[in-house]
This record gives sequence, C-alpha cells and structure tokens, in this order.
Amino acid sequence: MQLIRRYMSTHDAERYESLVAQRVLNTQVAPPEKNQRHIFHTKGVVQEIIAIDSHHHRQRQLQQLGEHHADREYTDVFPKDLPPGLPPLRGIEHQIDLIPGAQLPNRAPYRTNPDETKEIQRQALLEKGYIRESLSPCSVPVLLVPKKDGSWRMCVDCRAINNITIRYRYPIPRLDDMLDELSGAIIFTKIDLRSGYHQIRMKLGDEWKTAFKTKFGLYEWLVMPFGLTNAPSTFMRLMNEVLRRFIGLFVVVYFDDILIYSTCMHEHLEHLRAVFDALRAARLFGNIEKCIFCTQRVAFLGYVVTPHSLSSKIDAIREWPTPTTITRIRSFLGLAGFYRRFVPNFSSIAAPLHELTKKDAPFSWGDSQEVAFTTLKDKLTHAPLLQLPDFNKVFELECDASGFGIGVVLLQEGKPVAYFSEKLSGASLRYSTYDKELYALVRTLQTWQHYLWPREFIIHSDHEALKHIRTQTNLNRRHAIWVEFIESFPYIIKHKNGKDNVIADALSRRYTMLSQLDFKIFGLQTVKDQYVDDADFKDILAHCMNGKPWGKFHMQDGFLFRANKLCVPASSVRLLLLQETHGGGLMGHFGVYKTHEVLTAHFFWPRMRRDVERLVARCTTCRNLSHVTEQPWFVYAFAYPYFPLA
Repeated sequence: MQLIRRYMSTHDAERYESLVAQRVLNTQVAPPEKNQRHIFHTKGVVQEIIAIDSHHHRQRQLQQLGEHHADREYTDVFPKDLPPGLPPLRGIEHQIDLIPGAQLPNRAPYRTNPDETKEIQRQALLEKGYIRESLSPCSVPVLLVPKKDGSWRMCVDCRAINNITIRYRYPIPRLDDMLDELSGAIIFTKIDLRSGYHQIRMKLGDEWKTAFKTKFGLYEWLVMPFGLTNAPSTFMRLMNEVLRRFIGLFVVVYFDDILIYSTCMHEHLEHLRAVFDALRAARLFGNIEKCIFCTQRVAFLGYVVTPHSLSSKIDAIREWPTPTTITRIRSFLGLAGFYRRFVPNFSSIAAPLHELTKKDAPFSWGDSQEVAFTTLKDKLTHAPLLQLPDFNKVFELECDASGFGIGVVLLQEGKPVAYFSEKLSGASLRYSTYDKELYALVRTLQTWQHYLWPREFIIHSDHEALKHIRTQTNLNRRHAIWVEFIESFPYIIKHKNGKDNVIADALSRRYTMLSQLDFKIFGLQTVKDQYVDDADFKDILAHCMNGKPWGKFHMQDGFLFRANKLCVPASSVRLLLLQETHGGGLMGHFGVYKTHEVLTAHFFWPRMRRDVERLVARCTTCRNLSHVTEQPWFVYAFAYPYFPLA
C-alpha cells in the first residue's frame, strides 16, 4: 500500500484501502460502439470500463491510481509522443522473405489533387526518421485516408508485395489455455503501445522491399509499416521476448493484446511495475490514453473477462431454481442470454418463458414453460456450449450481403463455429453490391480477428469481384482503409456459387425478408412455434434442432429456411402470403405463373403451386376482369411511309 499512499492523500489512501479490503468493486462495460476496433490501425481500443460504483468519483478512483502510477514514476514509458529517431535494434526486426523467382512490383503512383499533394508534403515521416529516400527496384503506391480527428494518414498499398511474401507460421497459444490463466484474477490492466508497429525496426537489408512511390520521389521504410502481411506475427514475437519471464505468471500476450492480471491490488501494482520496467528496458512506449488500468472487467479475445469465471456462470444456471415470479423469469433469461449465441434456436426454446413476461400476461407455469426451462438449462450447461475453436485446423469464412443485411459463418472442417449477421443502416444501405460484400468481409475480420490473425484461412464468397481484391487499381479512400486492414490477414479467397453459400446467404437475406414482413403479416412470429406440429416440416425441424444444416434446410432465429427461402407451415400465414403476393400492395392480380414466381423467390412450402392455382381461381377481381371481351379502342396498325419524312 506504500505506492497508494505515495500518490494519494492520507484520507483518500485510507478510504481506498477500506474499499479494497471490503472488495465492493462494481464494474460496468462501456457501450459496444466505444469498443469497436479501428480498422485502419488494427489496434483494439477499449475505452474506460472502470467503475467502483455508480458515483462518478468512485468510478475514476482505480483508473486514476493506475494512471498516477504510470504518469509520475514512468513518464518516460508513457510519453505524449514517440521520441525522435529510430527505435533500437532488439534482435527481433521485421523481415520480408520473398518467394524465389517472383516478379517485383513496380506500380505507378495514384493521382492526387492539389490539397492531397500538399498534405503528402506535410507528412512528418521523413522528419521523424521513419522513412528515407530509396533506389529500390520495386515500389507500391500510397493514398491519403482521413482520420477521425480530421487529420490525414498516408496509407501504403502493400498488396503487391504481400502477394509475393512468404508467410510466417508463428506458434499461437491455445485460447482455452490463455483463458484458464485468468482464473482467480480480480484486477486487470490492458496495455496499448503508441503506434506499436512504428516501434519495431525493419531488418537491415530488407528496407528496399517496403519502397513506395509518391510525386516527390521513391521512399522506403526503416520501421515496420501497417499493412504488411506478417506484421502481427513480428509484433507478437517481440512482445513475447520482452515479457517472456512474466508470461504464464501474470501476463497474457496475444498479438497486440497485452493483459496483466492479479489476485489483489497490492500484487497488481507490483506486476505493473515489473512490466513497465521491462518496457522501459526495451525502449517500448505506451499510449496512456488507450490503456486500461486496474479494472475488474475487460474485453479480451472476444470475451468479457471478469472475476466471475465462466464456470461460475455455468454453475449458476445449473442450480437455478424453478422461477415463481415474472421477475425471476426475467433474471433467468438475462443470465441465460449471456450464452444465447452458443445455443441453436435459443429464441424458439425460450419462447414459452418470454410469453409470461409480456405485459398483462397472467403468470401460469405449465408444461411448456417447464420443458423450456429444463431444456435451456441442459443446453447451456453441456459441452457444446464450451467448445472453443481449434487453432490447429483451418478456418473458413462464408460471406454474403443482401440489400438490407450481411451474414457470415465461421467454419472448421465444414462445421459452424460461430455466426455473425448485421442489419445495414445509414450510409451502408446505399453501398454498391461490391462495397456491401467488402464491408461484410471487413466486419467479419473485425469480429473474429483474434481467431484469424494467426494463420492462413479461406474466404468463400459468391461475389466474383472479391477474387480480384489484391489486384484492384485506383482505390478510393473507403476501399483503401478496408484493403489495408484486410491485407494484414493471411487469407485466400475462393469463389463459391450463391446456391452453395446457403448459411451466409440466409443470414444476410433474412433481414430483407423478415423486416418487411413482420409489420405486414400479424402473427408471423408464431410461425416458429408451428413447425413442431406441422406435417410438412416437423421431421426436417428435428434434423436441424442441433444448429447444423440438414441438406438445404437450416435454422436461424427460430425460423426454418430452405436455402434463403423461409419455410411456412400450414396456417393462416400461408393464406396471408398468397393474398399479399397476388393482390396486395403494388401487386396487380397477376396470373398463376407470375404469382408463383414471386412467391417462390422468398418462401417455401410443399404444393405451393396448387395453392396459388386455387387462390387465383377463386379471386373475384380476376374472374370479373377475365369476362371483358370488347376490343380496346383505337387499336390498328400504322402504315409504313414510302418516302422520308421532311
């Protein structure tokens, strides 16, 4: 506690010691939008998530303690800007090994307007010593992209050099082992280095391979730039070397994520001192604005790490008593919802419980609620929930984008590992088809980058143009930002026919369909509960209940799909769909063929054509129009002219 007293008044120190002793820390997570990764820097930015209780004074107390520890004693480790000059040669520099016999790229510079030309002149890279003039036989172009603060950053288009670079196979720690290390820890600190890539030197003799071309000449990098294919692995190698004696004891390193964990505050401050000393010795510098000090809740590798371990939540679900009030039902659903992404058909299984939470609904615990309650507890506490991806196997992505949404599935050996879907909004709705497909890929890599950085993975897409992402010329600014981020991953793109891209296609297109139908067709949500007793779909449903596709059929959000077509059980919903397709809205009472064609584009049920024929035959409007036999007025053929018109 001497460190605490050193940076706090006597009254505050005593008050803080009491708080630590009582362990009454209560944490809160920042909103998801603040936890988004900046796709240009590929650095995890998790804003302040530290709180002691709901009062603002206590919310900041632990954070201030960590900042004082860094600010006053380690100001040289956390400077406001990187010191001038090159970083030292540490024995681990970034090297670029080219494929033997590969043709060196020599790309022309991109055109720039006068303002961009002046901005390139103002870039301080040459003054800082990060680049120098070059006589390299290869070169790639550069492009300016805007930052959030309105300034500009120079982006080097490294795709051409990445295409001929041999990729590293750096060993990656097991995800479950790293999470196990955090068991029992209650205090966490997450370190972010300031422009971390620029703190690593290029290997002597390899600088010419990074040459880039501008209007003002040819330059090459002396520090590691963003966008090179093996850059994340080099960064992790250096962090492992600098922090090796702490890894496994109180430090976890995963590429650019550095997490320090401890079982008490006093111990944590000593751990911070040890790590800061190691960074100082290696002349590595942190960004104090983006670091998170002394928190009980932190985002790490896609998980929210807290003192309450994964197993404690599982035990809480397993031992949860049968709810006797609406409040207890909501509490159970809230806890179970923590794992809903791991449970296929979660919303369908939990539907009877949600019914009891509706406004003015009487509390009546029946057989359906008991079955839903026990089924959820069983699914939430068994092995499939806790299975983690295997980093020794190849990851595969299936991406798809439609007018209203994007959808992606992460697979290994053809089996789904995780799903991601997102409804498009705002400017993204107006993207071209190519931009939506590219955006889907970027959002996927943002979401699962901790899985996909380590080694080569395969991207399956039904959009042919994505195959040429590495050779696309004349990048605009949006594409430049996205492509630089994508190029930091070791990927292979393979084209897949849309008819084979079933899961991702349905994930994206269901937003287009369901968002429009939900308000037009009352009771659409009841379709989820009707599959079980439907003669056409109950057997198919049984095969899809485990979350895996069965032939062309699969489940999403409780709905059964055949490819990207919603399966509709025998109910009043079928009649509503038939009527809406034939004569509703802008439909013009088309005949059997056209009505059936429109309906089959979005829906599926057996004997649909027979139902369409019956509806059209019974349509009063169609019958009345079919009896009109009079010849329309003024229908006659025009005579051909025999001379040019004047």
